[in-house]
Amino acid sequence: MRIALLTTGIYPYVTGGMQKHSYYLAKYLAKHGVYIDLYHSVPYDQALEKRLEGYTEEELKYINNYCFQLKKPAKYPGHYILESYNTSKIFYEALLENQKVDFIYAQGFSGWYCAKQKLKGAKLPPIGVNFHGLEMFQKAPSLRVKLEQYLFHFPVKRVNQLSDYTFSLGGKLTDILQRIVVNPKKVIVIPIGISETWLNIHELTTNKVGQIRKFVFIGRYERRKGIEELTKVIVKLLPDYKFEFHFIGPIPDEQKIRSESIVYHGLVKEEHKIQAILQTTDVLVSPSYAEGMPTVILEAMASGCAIIATDVGAVCEEVNEDNGWLIPLGNENSLKNAIIEAIQSSEQDIQIKKENSIRKIKENFLWDNIVLRTIKEIHA
Repeated sequence: MRIALLTTGIYPYVTGGMQKHSYYLAKYLAKHGVYIDLYHSVPYDQALEKRLEGYTEEELKYINNYCFQLKKPAKYPGHYILESYNTSKIFYEALLENQKVDFIYAQGFSGWYCAKQKLKGAKLPPIGVNFHGLEMFQKAPSLRVKLEQYLFHFPVKRVNQLSDYTFSLGGKLTDILQRIVVNPKKVIVIPIGISETWLNIHELTTNKVGQIRKFVFIGRYERRKGIEELTKVIVKLLPDYKFEFHFIGPIPDEQKIRSESIVYHGLVKEEHKIQAILQTTDVLVSPSYAEGMPTVILEAMASGCAIIATDVGAVCEEVNEDNGWLIPLGNENSLKNAIIEAIQSSEQDIQIKKENSIRKIKENFLWDNIVLRTIKEIHA
């Protein structure tokens, strides 16, 4: 079997959930003997990647690397949509010049032009598109974000409707897709996976709960991530409760809390450094307004963390009362109460949630199993 994997960037050259998903999808498909024609892009100021990082020599035997350098982005409203369309056209034209494939797996807008040309009669194999978070159809934290989301409504609907299949990560995302596509039966539900290496380096016995509850947030400073609400809650709790809170990500200085109980690690790209921090904390907090299936939650679960997260996207597939607290979005009271409950929970109760996180990863989210499910659906 040969699959064309289309993606606007791939980890580690371009960071993001979709880019990391593309990296692991290619890696594990190759591990299972599937040939991959990988079409991806790098920013205008970044060199073309001739050899892919992070793959073994055996895996690279199954991967053909087609990398394209994007033009310098414009700054007018909606520029990203037009640039995405143009990139999808580049991928389509390159795909025509290479050997035929059995399936086109397109991340986000990367399969837009392929789907459009197939509608016009181009002889192409089945096309499956994965928009991951579908944030544009979820609740906006502000009027400005809501207006920005509206720009994406029509093109995202159009690409999903033109494609033969659309991939859902599960949870509320499946409901969104079944609402916006013409034929709900073409929705394929497959979650994101995580590498076993996250489990292999971890021994739960070394990650026992301490006397002071340690929390962690991972993410960039973006309104939909709910950092403003989280900051307000932490400030309210600091005078009355003893806890420690770690932030991984580029948080602006003016948004930082001045307290010895708060640790800002800044932007951390190296996985082993993130793993080291996660293994010394107890609870990951993800108070987002909109998400797909956050990889950071899976990474925290695999590292033995309990989870506090808002019930958005496919987060309900990752978190329940067994391994954490699933709370309503945009509700500061619910967020505060969940953190207080985590602080006041016994060491034994927190330990059980941490162990359940690892169990859920092993049962539902390891990449080897996710890829086998993907291959089965593509073959069907």
